[in-house]
Amino acid sequence: MRLTGIFTLILLLAFADRAAAQTADLDWPSYQGGPDSNQYSRLDQINRENVARLEVAWVYSTGDKSPTDRSQLQCNPIIVDGVLYSYSPLQKVFALDAATGEELWLHAPYEGRPPPNATSVKRGVSFWEDGGDRRILFTALSTLRAINADTGAPIESFGENGAVDLHDGLGRDVKKLAVRSSSPGRIYKNLLILGTRVSERNPAAPGYIRAYDVRTGAIRWTFHTIPQPGELGADTWPADAWKSAGGANSWGGMSLDPRRGVVYVPTGSASDDFYGGGRIGANLFANCILALDAATGERLWHYQTVHHDLWDRDLPAPPNLVTVRHHGRTIKAVAQITKSAHVFLLNRKTGKPLFPVEERPFPASDLIGEETWPTQPIPTKPPPFSRQNFTEDEVTDISPESHAHVLERLRAARSAGQFIPPSTEGTIIFPGF
Repeated sequence: MRLTGIFTLILLLAFADRAAAQTADLDWPSYQGGPDSNQYSRLDQINRENVARLEVAWVYSTGDKSPTDRSQLQCNPIIVDGVLYSYSPLQKVFALDAATGEELWLHAPYEGRPPPNATSVKRGVSFWEDGGDRRILFTALSTLRAINADTGAPIESFGENGAVDLHDGLGRDVKKLAVRSSSPGRIYKNLLILGTRVSERNPAAPGYIRAYDVRTGAIRWTFHTIPQPGELGADTWPADAWKSAGGANSWGGMSLDPRRGVVYVPTGSASDDFYGGGRIGANLFANCILALDAATGERLWHYQTVHHDLWDRDLPAPPNLVTVRHHGRTIKAVAQITKSAHVFLLNRKTGKPLFPVEERPFPASDLIGEETWPTQPIPTKPPPFSRQNFTEDEVTDISPESHAHVLERLRAARSAGQFIPPSTEGTIIFPGF
C-alpha cells in the first residue's frame, strides 16, 4: 500500500454504536489480530446485506509524507480498549480514538533530527500491560523503544532513556551494519520476542532471535540462528562461520501459542542472498520454521524449507496456527507459506509434516566456489498456490517488440522452474523472489 501522508480507515457503519465499539470483542490487540496470526475477526456488524452502505466514518492525516512523494505505509494498526495505535510513514507513533479518529497523542522519536527514509517498512507496534502499567513497544531505526500507552511519553527506565540499541547482544561488533526490525515481536508474559531485518549482502549482521524484558529492556534469551561451536547445526556451516556470517533472520513476524508457551519463528536466507560460496552447507537455521520455548529460547523443533538458499527464499510471513481434521483426527498445526508458493503444514507439537514432503534433486551450480545442496523439500499437498514455471507461451504479447525482447532473454537464460541455481548466463528465478 502506498500512502502520501493521509492515513484513512473505514472503521464503522454510519449507524455503528460507539458503546459497542468499546467492547472487548472489537479489539485487535496485536499484530495480525492475535498471536496465532490468523487475521480473523468475529465482527458481524458489517455483512453481505449492508456492506454496500458503508460510509467513511473519519479520516486522520499524519501530515508527514515523503518530500519525494515515495511514502508507504504497511502498518497493521492495533486496537486496545477502543484506542488505535499505529505508525505514520515517517515512523511517528500515534494513538487515536478508534471510534472518532481524534488524536490522543503523537510520539515523534526523531524530533529535532533528520527523519528516517519514508520508504522504510514498519508493520506494527506491540501492547503490554500489568495493572496500571500500560506500554507500547516499537522500533525506530536501530532501537527498540517503550512508551506509555496512555500518554505517549517515553518509559525512561526502559534501556537507556527509553531505548535499547538492537546492535547490542549479537556476539560481535556490528555497530556499522544494518540491524533494524520491520515487524513487531510477540509479547509472552513479560517478554517481547523480536526478530530483525539485516543486510542481504555481505557483510551482514546475524539474525539472532532475542527476547527482551518488557520492563527493563534487558535481553533475557538469545537463539543463535547461525549456530556457535558445540550447538546443533554448527556442522551445517563452515568452521567459525558464526564469527562473520550474517542473515538467517526473522523479518516477517512470528506467531505464538500462549497456552503451550511456544513461539513459532520463520527465518530467511543467509547472506549473500544469491551466492553461498562462503557458507557451504545446508545452513541451519536459515530458511527454517523454528519452534522455541517462549520463556527460555530453547529449540523444541525446526523444519528447514530450503537448504543452502541461493534464491532469496525467505519465509515471508508469520505462520498461521490452525486446527485441522487430518485422517479423522483433530490436530493443532502450523501452516507456513513460502515465496515459492508452497504451504508447509506441520504438526504444531512435533514439527512433522502432515502430508509427504519430497526431497527432489535439482541441478548443480556452475559458479566458481559454489556448492548447491543436491535436493530441496517440496510439499506434495496442498498444491502450490501459484504457477511454478515461466514458459515461452507465457511471454508478454503487449507489443511485438516486447514479445521479441523477453523471448530472447528467456531463451538465453537458464529457466526450468524452482531451484535452478544462479549461473553465468543468467537464471530465471520463478516464482519471483
